[in-house]
Amino acid sequence: MDLMKYDPFDMRSFWRWPTTWDEDSFMTTVSDGLDVWETDNEIVVRANVAGVDADKVDITFEKGIVWIRGEQTEESQEGKKFYKKTNRSYSYKVAVPGNVDLKTDPQAAVKNGVVELHFRKAEEAKPRKIAVKSE
Repeated sequence: MDLMKYDPFDMRSFWRWPTTWDEDSFMTTVSDGLDVWETDNEIVVRANVAGVDADKVDITFEKGIVWIRGEQTEESQEGKKFYKKTNRSYSYKVAVPGNVDLKTDPQAAVKNGVVELHFRKAEEAKPRKIAVKSE
């Protein structure tokens, strides 16, 4: 029989065990999945909607707030024996920074599980160069 040295601090992992076990075994962790950035001409919002068809993504823009929602649905469950089934739904709500041009419609497209919205900036919101004179 091998002898093992007693480590009094070995119980630290025991107290972390339920949290680690719960997170790793039963839950799939998804980070926020939302990016917002600005260029000189537009504001872009990108959101993760993996597994959701483009026609199942709902996007609303009102009073400077964009709301992106989507839900993955299973077509048919007949003849399938599930051992694990995960339904995904996404909901993102974010204030669009800056001054967007409300006269033009934002452009939205889903590609590879990512929806990307492009808002054109209003002319007055675009940066202007100011000439500096030497006196």
